[in-house]
Amino acid sequence: MTPLNPLKYLGGYAPELLEQVRGLIASGRLGDMLAKRYPDNHEVRSDKALFDYTQELKNRYLRNAEPLAKVCFDAKLKVIAHALGTHTRAQRVQGSKLKTKREIRVASLFKPAPAELLKMIVVHELAHLKELEHNKAFYQLCHHMAPNYGQLEFDLRLYLTHLDLLAEQVSP
Repeated sequence: MTPLNPLKYLGGYAPELLEQVRGLIASGRLGDMLAKRYPDNHEVRSDKALFDYTQELKNRYLRNAEPLAKVCFDAKLKVIAHALGTHTRAQRVQGSKLKTKREIRVASLFKPAPAELLKMIVVHELAHLKELEHNKAFYQLCHHMAPNYGQLEFDLRLYLTHLDLLAEQVSP
């Protein structure tokens, strides 16, 4: 059984590319291709490990960005709402100063994901510390932190497609 729209995460890509993806799905090779391209899952399993991982990337590429108050996996983030990760900024007045707390949350479904795909999500959310909108400067910053960001974003969409196909096989 195939989902109603197996390519729902790939809107906007070239028709030739979508045909290649349809071919991988039809032949049952999408999972194998992803496993070959990304053989290693990451070791980041706890919120503390995710905070440390994110902080390391932030310190490497965004030293002058505002500090992060919290980084965690969030089981409430749903791919359906197109939220693979979120960044929030909460502002409070403390005395005569305005204090800002920054948080990054990553969807829990990426706990067992390939290391490179977790990096792509973290890089994306870190880029929002400097650029709020998905504009040219935002994507330049993403490519600065992960030179193959465009490929990683596409492969993340393939990974989500693969997870949907696996879920379809399991559900009655």
